Formats: sequence, structure tokens, C-alpha cells
Amino acid sequence: MSRTPEDRGGELRALFFETASELLQSLNEAGLELESRPADEEVIRRVRRAVHTLKGDSAACGFHKLSELAHELEDVLTPQVAQARGADLAELVLTAADSFGAMLAAYQRKAEPPAVEALHAMIRRLLEAPASAMQEDFAPPQLPAQFAWTEYEQLMISEAVHRGETVYNVALRIDPNSLMRAAAFQLIRNVLHGSGTLIALRPEDNLAAATVEIVEAALASSQPEERILQRCRIPSIVSDVRLEHAATAGTPEHELLGDLLEAQAAKSVADGAATPESGAAINPTTPGSAATAVAESTLRVDATRIDAVMNLVGELIIGKSMLNRTLAEFDQKHARDPLRAKLADAMAFQARILDELHKCVLKIRMVPVEQLFRRFPRVVRDVAKQCGKDVALELSGQNTDLDKGILDALAEPLMHLVRNSVDHGIEPADERLTAGKPARGTVYLNAYHQGTQVVIEVRDDGRGIDPAQLRARAVEKGILKPEEAKRLTHQETLNLIFESGFSTASEVTEVSGRGIGMDVVRTVLNRLKGTVHVSSQRGRGTTIQLRAPLTLASIQTLLFRVGGRLFAVPLSSVVEITRITDPEIHRIDQREVLRLRDQILTLVRLDHLSRLRSIDTQPVRKKHFVIVIGAVEKRFGLLVDSLVGEEELVIKALPAEIVSSDLVSGASILGDGTVVLILNVPAVLSRLSRANPLGAIA
Repeated sequence: MSRTPEDRGGELRALFFETASELLQSLNEAGLELESRPADEEVIRRVRRAVHTLKGDSAACGFHKLSELAHELEDVLTPQVAQARGADLAELVLTAADSFGAMLAAYQRKAEPPAVEALHAMIRRLLEAPASAMQEDFAPPQLPAQFAWTEYEQLMISEAVHRGETVYNVALRIDPNSLMRAAAFQLIRNVLHGSGTLIALRPEDNLAAATVEIVEAALASSQPEERILQRCRIPSIVSDVRLEHAATAGTPEHELLGDLLEAQAAKSVADGAATPESGAAINPTTPGSAATAVAESTLRVDATRIDAVMNLVGELIIGKSMLNRTLAEFDQKHARDPLRAKLADAMAFQARILDELHKCVLKIRMVPVEQLFRRFPRVVRDVAKQCGKDVALELSGQNTDLDKGILDALAEPLMHLVRNSVDHGIEPADERLTAGKPARGTVYLNAYHQGTQVVIEVRDDGRGIDPAQLRARAVEKGILKPEEAKRLTHQETLNLIFESGFSTASEVTEVSGRGIGMDVVRTVLNRLKGTVHVSSQRGRGTTIQLRAPLTLASIQTLLFRVGGRLFAVPLSSVVEITRITDPEIHRIDQREVLRLRDQILTLVRLDHLSRLRSIDTQPVRKKHFVIVIGAVEKRFGLLVDSLVGEEELVIKALPAEIVSSDLVSGASILGDGTVVLILNVPAVLSRLSRANPLGAIA
């Protein structure tokens, strides 16, 4: 069953929007490079290539305003303009990336694209002002070309001129950075064929083009010179073009050979029709291009399909657990049955294959954090420019992998943190020089794995956070009472920045000061079952760490029972396990605590926090298990009735109408059908801190 044109068009547009975002990111990166290296021809070629691709793809999708704007922009992207107005060209590229982004967003909403008059004005200024100076000062040297045509080719040129056609000698220099000379030559040949009648060509085939730098051609065309020059300037393929009128031999032989040439041309056409395979190679309307010569090794797959595969693998893991339990029961009843060993071998083989399958599916969803980090050089540059500061960005750990869903969720929190580092953290240049620091401030972005978590750090070498100012602002905003503010520890004081509506900015600006942002960071990390930690030194800078799981699909857990119910806690949060008796439990400030070596550990009973109704009919135990949970710098002890063991669980999200408590982040199903509730450690800490001051938590 063939798809309708509407279906194909929708699929083409979806692919266009996906690739266009990558092109815009490359424009942003190239614009930043042009600011530091305005005369770099390689960067300019990269920009032209991105704009050219955007122009063609948008035209194919029917987005003509975007295509026309990209076409207009191409005229400015030349080394001559870069030499004369390098800083303005860099600003133009960054403005173009923003304008293209706004137009793409409008097209995605099926709305009318914005007018982007500012970009049109910038293009006109760059084209008009330095035009004459560029022609005088930056006139490129003429390409060395011989145009040594054979006698037969000269006769064909004379015949074309005799028919009233205009014949041009064209010389094109293949870009020295082009890695595929043969493919570049084929693309040049296609362009020449599309510009008129190709009378002569040097070299004559792709094989000879592998070692040739300059392509020469004799072209009969009715198109104007400007149009031919424009078509021949192929981005990243042709670096220079020379065009001149061809000289004719002026002999009468062309009249005698006219009939012969026409007959030969007719024969060539007939031969081409008989062998369409050879004609397809030079047909300019063929949808393929030089780029298609490279085998495509990347497959674009919708994320929902991968999620479906991940869900099925999760069901297989549950099925594996069911089989293991069934095998254990079979072992108890038929310990000497010879079939038992065969079943055990088959189960071991299946478990090994399933583990490999699970790892492969997880790797499909894993992407390098570089995809997220790439957007921040532009963010730092724009915010620093708004604030009148000189700020550099240093990146490390870009190859650290994590789940695509988590990466997308971390984009907004990281945006807030980076903007705050530039606006709040980095001091103005004069203040830094007074403090003995370099005038340029630095923001550091780093990512690395730690156990089953990924850690993303945002650090700056700015003024740091003043705890006294935080406490005073919290009292002023009514978040704390004065006596409560005095009792806060240093870490609790720093954590005030995550309170909703809290801001240390003295005035509201376009960048910050409204008190929204840092509370969003904490909310997103809590939703991801992660944590955020801030540390700061006055005059030295601030570091904020975001910790999130590598994936939300499955998790290694420790199972335990409380009140007859089965719970699980992420194994990465478990520090240690110990057993205590009732006399070892003490009360301080209406809170149960335990002295564990040199630490005072707050004890948590889940039934006290969430009013959990016990379904356990066993007598009260004299000994309890304590699971010591660590989250960033905080620790607490979880009082449980019994331990069940470790288990890899496939997380199933629970609707809000089923579970009303925020202490549960999800659930899973064991092989015997038992439902396990997964504990939300950050929510337990939050509930604990609201119940009483956190002085007893070590």
C-alpha cells in the first residue's frame, strides 16, 4: 500500500526539522569561532555549507521565505567580507541562527514566520558598504587555465557561435580541503550540464579528476554570466571560478562540418537513450548527489519505538524472575530429577542473552552529554555581553553518556545554572582585578560517571555566595524567622537558594532576579530521582553538582519489608546496613536518633512519615535492621523489619490516583507477581527536613 503525498510530505518535514536544529547548532558554533578568527576561510566554508543545505532543504519542504533568506545570506559569506568586516560577519551569523530558529519554530506551529527585518538590514549593510573596497583590495588572482582545446573541440565551439550561442571558457578550482575529488568532479560536471551545453571538459573522467586541481570546460549557454558564476560557486566543493568568453577560430570549416556535427549529436542522443545507465550519471535532475556516494551508517529512529523495545525488555526481565522462582520450586520438589540440570543450563543461557540485550537497548538510548554542552558557549557569550562582562567557558567530560530522556530533562536546569554563574557568580572586570584575579572570568562545565549515576558540575571562579546575605534575604522575604535563620548550618544556608521566589539579585534584569530558576532545578532533579548540591567559598567561586541516574528504565535495588509491605531503595543510595536493639534508639528534639560510631544518625520510620497501615500480624521485634541511606552530604537511617535481598527492578510509573504519597517514585513487579514500591529518597529527605530542623542529620 503506497503512502499519500500528504504522508510523505509530513515525513519529509519532520526529518527537515530534526536536521535543521543540528544545522542551527553548527551555525552558532561557527559564529563563535568567527569572533575569534574572522578571516578563517574554513569556518566561512562551514557556514556556507550549513546555509546552503538549509536553503535547499527548506525549499524542498515548501518553506520559501526561509529558503529565500538563506539564499540572500549566502551572498555575504565570502572571505572578502570576512577580511573587511570580520566582527560584523560573526554577529550576522549568530543573528541568522536566531532568526532561522524563530522561523523554524513558527513553521512547526504552522504559523506565519516572523519578518526578521534586522537580519535583512545587516545583510544589506555588509553587501553595500565595503563592496568597492573589497573589489579593489581583495581582487583574487586569476585562475591559471590553458583552455587548450583540440581542433575538433574548437570546431564545435565555432559551430555553436555560428548558431548564435554564447560560449564561455570556465575554470573551476576544486577546494583543496575536499576529501573526495572524484565525487567533487562529478558534482561540478552535473552543474555544468545544468547550465548549458558542455562542449569540452578537462579532465574527461572521474578517475583522472582524482589528481587534478583545476577543472576546465567550454560551455555554450544562454544564461547570463552572473547566473553561471553563482551556480559554479559550489560551497565546500569549488574554491575559485574563472569565466571568460571563448575565442573562435574564425575559419569556414565549421560550415562544412555543420551537417556532420548535427548527425554526430543526434547519434550521441540516440546512444544515451539506449543506455540510460550512463546518462543517469550526469543527469542534473537525478536526486542523488556526491554526498550519497558515502554509505549512510546512521539510522534515525523515533524515541517512542526505542521506548517500546525497552518496555518489552523490561517484561522479559520480569519473566526471567518468574522462571527463576519456578526453577527454585522445581529444585525443592525434584532435586534428583536429571531434567533439573538441563533447565538450569537453559535458564543460565537465557539470562546471559537477556542481560546482553538489556545492555544493548540501554546503549541505544545513551547519548553523549556533548549534545547538551554544545549549546552553552553561545549562552555564555550572550549573557556575558548583556551583563558587560568578559567570561570564558571551559568544557570537559563531553563523552560521558546518559539516557536521552534524562539529558533532555537536564537542559533547562543547566541553562539556569550557567546563566546564574555568569550573572551572579562572575564579578565585573574591575572588581576581579582589585581582588587579584584575571579580568576574564571562567565558567566550567564537567560531566563524569560515579557508580550508577552521572554527575554534572557547574563551577565558576567568581565571588562566591555570602551566607549572611542569604539569611538576611530569607528573613526579608518571610521564608524564615530571624531565630530560625540563626540556627541554620552553613550547608542549610546555601540550600536557601533553591526556595521558590528566592533571589540574591538586587534588581530584576532580563537575565535574572525574579526568584524563579533554582527552584526549577531542584524540582526537575527530584522528578529524575536525582539530587542537587551547592558548595561555595567567598572570593573563590561556587560549584553546583547535579546527580542523576544513568537511566530511568531499570534500577538495582535493595528489597526490605516494613509493616508487612515490600519496598525497594536504590542500591546506589545505600551506604551500609546494621542491626540495632530498642535500647540503642534515643530521642533528641522529638526525633529518634542512633549513635553510629562517631555520628549521630537520624532514624526514619516509614509508617510515621506516611501513616503506613501495617498488614503484618507478627509480634513486635526486639531487633531492627537499619539501612543507612546517603544523599549528597546528608545521611539517615531507615528502620526496617527485615531484608529481602538485591534485585534488578524494571520501573513502572504509577498514576497519581493510585499512589497519593510522594515518598514512592514508582513500582515494579517481581516474578511471583508481588508489587514492590520504590522509595523516593529525595522526597524522604524533604519530608524529614519539614518535620524538624536537620541538626540531627549527620
